[in-house]
Amino acid sequence: MQSGSIYLSLAIWVPIVAGIVVLALHADAQKGAARWLALLGSVAGLLVAVPLWTGFDSGEAGMQFVERLNWIPRFNIHYALGVDGISMPFILLNSFTTILVVIAAWEVIETKVSQYLAAFLIMSGLINGVFAATDAALFYLFFEAMLIPMFLIIGVWGGPNRVYAAVKFFLYTLLGSLLMLAALIYLYNATNGSFDIVDFHRVPLGATAQTLLFFAFFASFSVKVPMWPVHTWLPDAHVEAPTGGSVVLAAITLKIGAYGFLRFNLPIAPDASQSLAGFMIALSLIAVIYIGFVALVQSDMKKLIAYSSISHMGFVTLGFFIFNSQGIEGGLVQMISHGFISAAMFLCVGVLYDRVHSREISAYGGVINTMPKFAFFAVLFGMANAGLPATSGFVGEFMVILGAMRVNFWYAFAAATTLILGAAYTLWMVKRVIFGDIANDNVKALTDVNGREMLFLSILAVAVIGMGVYPYPFTDVMHASVNALLDHVAQGKLK
Repeated sequence: MQSGSIYLSLAIWVPIVAGIVVLALHADAQKGAARWLALLGSVAGLLVAVPLWTGFDSGEAGMQFVERLNWIPRFNIHYALGVDGISMPFILLNSFTTILVVIAAWEVIETKVSQYLAAFLIMSGLINGVFAATDAALFYLFFEAMLIPMFLIIGVWGGPNRVYAAVKFFLYTLLGSLLMLAALIYLYNATNGSFDIVDFHRVPLGATAQTLLFFAFFASFSVKVPMWPVHTWLPDAHVEAPTGGSVVLAAITLKIGAYGFLRFNLPIAPDASQSLAGFMIALSLIAVIYIGFVALVQSDMKKLIAYSSISHMGFVTLGFFIFNSQGIEGGLVQMISHGFISAAMFLCVGVLYDRVHSREISAYGGVINTMPKFAFFAVLFGMANAGLPATSGFVGEFMVILGAMRVNFWYAFAAATTLILGAAYTLWMVKRVIFGDIANDNVKALTDVNGREMLFLSILAVAVIGMGVYPYPFTDVMHASVNALLDHVAQGKLK
């Protein structure tokens, strides 16, 4: 177990400090400096996180790279950090995504450039804090603080209804979090004054307490995923958010809700988690199937991809609550894969929107005739979103279906419908936007991707194909931690 390192603190504070410095460059004459400094800060944020991967012991189930300092001794609150095989990959994913967002915004954002880039850098550090915190009070602080930059990103740089979407996003996520705060205070008292999350895992609890705690955490994390029926904020937020906001929302923030189930619900309330598994599986399958049909009828590309995200995240929660290693590891792989694919698809929409200023599918047609390089990437990412073998989109879904098959054939059968629905709504969009004859003068005037756009699309293409062909590095790091979690849940802890 690595301890005494400062890599986690660096992963949190390097992007935050870089964001604060970028924020100081607010004059119009300093746009170029702000962009380069933001890029430097985002790259530095990834570089300081790389040792978390290279130095990680995949055979160790416990927390690694542990840091612990007294913060508020009166309430026994610590600045406590650590990662295991469940949380570590998401710090890398978040830091990687931040670089893409900075590159994507390079020529597109012309107003309040430093504030825009600073918001993403600061949010990147706060999100890393969510995945690294092992003290519940610190976790809650990071969990709530990361809402502020996203609220501003949607509310300031979003579309015509940005204020409505930002407020709806903020209220949904904040109200759910208040019940989580009540649960954390209850557990603080139950552990005789400890906010250590590992202590929460060990405290014996009765059936009623476990059930109440489960739903308190569920109220917060289900909104974040988002699960049906508390998903309605997501399409509005995606449609109004700028491209970078949509990328981070889909690629990272949705994963925090799913991560919360593994860090809090399952280990703190293992018996309640097992008794309520049918409830969670039902909600997950509704998301997979019903939301898949909802995505099929969308006319706005961003809204279609947003509903697609909800459907794919239903696969994640399904995998978590079938309680076998294939299911949970498949859910985790699906989270990472969806981070790559959803980021890629929203960036593709952003490339088109920057040229035509429309997200409507009907505004396009025959794009392959004027943008053949872009069409290649768009079709590749569309195939990955549909779960094509040899892309990352296939791996997680296949593992979850295999895990579900071990529990109940009909769970697996229902989940497998996403392979049909995903292909239907994704390829239907690709067909109408990319293929066919040139539909109008706007499409005729399109220019193909430039070097900057080629860069971030190529990076994501390599990630999607690489993970699809060779997923072992991802499954290897999480295997020991997942097995330890399953053992803990199987033992239960009823008083």
